[in-house]
Amino acid sequence: MSEAPWLTIIGVGEDGPDGLCAASRSALAQAEIVMGPARHLSLIPSDSVERIEWPVPFAEGVERLMGLRGRHVVALASGDPFWFGAGAVLARRLARNEWQAFPGRSTFSLAAARMGWPLEQTDCLGLHAAPLSRLRPHLAPGRRLIVLLRNGDAVTELCDYLCAEGFGASELSIMECLGGPRERITDVRADAFPDGCFAAPVCVAVAVAGEGAVLPLASGRGDAWFENDGQITKRPVRALTLSALAPRPFEHLWDIGGGSGSIGIEWLLSDPTLTATTIEPRADRAERIVQNAARLGVDRLRVVTGSAPQALAGLDAPDAVFVGGGLGPELLDHLTTLPSAPRIVANAVTFETEALLFAAQARHGGELLRVELSSVAPIGPKRGWKAAFPIVQWRREG
Repeated sequence: MSEAPWLTIIGVGEDGPDGLCAASRSALAQAEIVMGPARHLSLIPSDSVERIEWPVPFAEGVERLMGLRGRHVVALASGDPFWFGAGAVLARRLARNEWQAFPGRSTFSLAAARMGWPLEQTDCLGLHAAPLSRLRPHLAPGRRLIVLLRNGDAVTELCDYLCAEGFGASELSIMECLGGPRERITDVRADAFPDGCFAAPVCVAVAVAGEGAVLPLASGRGDAWFENDGQITKRPVRALTLSALAPRPFEHLWDIGGGSGSIGIEWLLSDPTLTATTIEPRADRAERIVQNAARLGVDRLRVVTGSAPQALAGLDAPDAVFVGGGLGPELLDHLTTLPSAPRIVANAVTFETEALLFAAQARHGGELLRVELSSVAPIGPKRGWKAAFPIVQWRREG
């Protein structure tokens, strides 16, 4: 018979002990130590058990909790600890037989029940410790969002953000302390937000509406989405490049010669499990990439200022690599001998870089593609086709 777990993670709602299941009550009765935020501790009846208030920052509390291994410990969390909660963080640090969990009702479930929204058709976002710009890919008329916020002040910030992005017509239901005696719901438009205080925990249901720009779903977003100084992979070529890179869940990209960061950003927009590192030699462009990524809701993009291949040392191994600039023999040799054997996509516009790609294809295989694009431009009082520089693209599977 296996030994009982030393740690029990319990999801607590605003109704306190009234909402706990029998297993949660039993675990609390047997606990030597109960650890959690002050608000959660206040919801549990006082008794002789030792109480430890979870410190700030959160990571310090994790280390303190790990130091209690071997004693009967209960860790309190909000609602469902495995939906934007502490549960996954703690479980990663422990063997499966060291912990058990009893989730409570999640805020998302309660909010959907109040709104009458089907949860599977509603975007659920935990922004209590993340920037509001994470909303940007979700802002489209007709979308429904349930957003967790850090405190009441963040409600004002949310309304300001929606208005600034052109979605001030969005209908908001501000929900305080769901599931408990202090529950309150306030309905308002983002651009008609009243003065007032809101109590934590707070979430907001957003029915998105307005005339703001909608971020397209397909790769090859318009160039205007990316602040740039002219150094940008243009929209049609970017669409072809993302198609060649073929992002797959949980993969990591190296975007070498980031420019505006458009390739790395669009890679990340493809799926929330993807990660990426952009390498850019110019500090001003690297800072612009950081700003572009944050504004478009993918602040998880890592930006490294430096030149490849030197700047690649110590980076997480890639599953795919894009070279948009700075390709030379040394970098090409480095990439083709990486132990992770990534997919490689490189674009060239000069004869010299083309020659490198022809030689790489002959030596390492892969595919070569030549793309010629033209756009309409004025010719005197009339119009005609103006050709852009042709692009040669090499793609090699790992």
